[in-house]
Amino acid sequence: MKAAAASDYRRIAQRRLPHFLFEYIDGGAYAEVTLRRNVADLEAIALRQRVLRDVSRLDLSTELFGQKLAFPVALAPIGLAGLTARRGEVQAARAAEAAGIPFTLSTVSACAIDEVARGTTRPFWFQLYMIRDRAFMRDLIAKAREARCSALVFTVDMPVPGTRYRDYRSGLAGAAGPLGKLRRLMQGMARPGWAWDVGIHGRPHHLGNVAPVLAGKSGIEDFLAWVGSNFDPGISWTDLDFVRSLWDGPIILKGILDPEDAREAARNGVDAIIVSNHGGRQLDGVLSTARALPPIADAVGDDLILLADGGVRSGLDVVRLLALGARTVLLGRAWVYALAGGGQAGVAHVLRLIEAEMRVAMSLTGATSVGEIDGSILVE
Repeated sequence: MKAAAASDYRRIAQRRLPHFLFEYIDGGAYAEVTLRRNVADLEAIALRQRVLRDVSRLDLSTELFGQKLAFPVALAPIGLAGLTARRGEVQAARAAEAAGIPFTLSTVSACAIDEVARGTTRPFWFQLYMIRDRAFMRDLIAKAREARCSALVFTVDMPVPGTRYRDYRSGLAGAAGPLGKLRRLMQGMARPGWAWDVGIHGRPHHLGNVAPVLAGKSGIEDFLAWVGSNFDPGISWTDLDFVRSLWDGPIILKGILDPEDAREAARNGVDAIIVSNHGGRQLDGVLSTARALPPIADAVGDDLILLADGGVRSGLDVVRLLALGARTVLLGRAWVYALAGGGQAGVAHVLRLIEAEMRVAMSLTGATSVGEIDGSILVE
């Protein structure tokens, strides 16, 4: 199957990945209401088509934290993304670098910070959770500094992991012990392409950044147990002081959905926020990003840089979120599906598709630069 759109890679990924891994990437929390809202609410936003405007020259570039972006998109952090293709985060980071946009490495990536740094030539972003073990957090932030990461994405909407039914049904969660391992092994063997590329040639199989605290344990159940016991439900606004004491670069808070939380972020002096519901993977039933973004933009748009993610499947969706108030839009599942389906080349292809679709949307709404994409291009 030849992918003509980012959404096509989802079907390719489903055919290529072991069932438990695809369900982990694809699924959301509980009944997945918010997961569906993210996509549906974006699709429902109507654009104003304008004609007879000179759109012969389009400028998609923007600047963020002193870095010029070829177009206003970044790759969001995705846990376990590196298991979808051989040394997957390195491949994705290279695709982002070639496209001239930022890549964000997850705390729970398969490839460690230093491996991604060795595989790239430009700084990338690092995503951090609040973890009970503060010494481990210090080490992670120190490694991010050593790797010249240019921004710290501090994810604040995961004091506890969300309940994801699909992970239990697929055998990823709740299937500890030999029988669970056997079930996942059989699913992997049912995908020989993945088993050869990742299972055999993609070793070592461990979470690079957290491997030191797992003490040699590398099974899926070890990862899930570590996540359940080490994410910190006691996180509060005062913890920003701890993070800021260790990091002198831009701090981006990820997981803001409420205008009052956005105001509090501004009062606490962060550089930017990502309006996000964690891809519908945490609290089901909350607002979609498309619904949450406008009131947050009204509340703090002049005080903070606003980024957004959630439900983005096309360049049209990027333009819609920019029009709603985002400065830059993060791709999540779209790039991981492409990584699973085509490795670095797949991610590069999706980014070309997104950019091309943005150009069409801008041309037909009369916006010749990213700065001209605002609420005026939307149907009221």
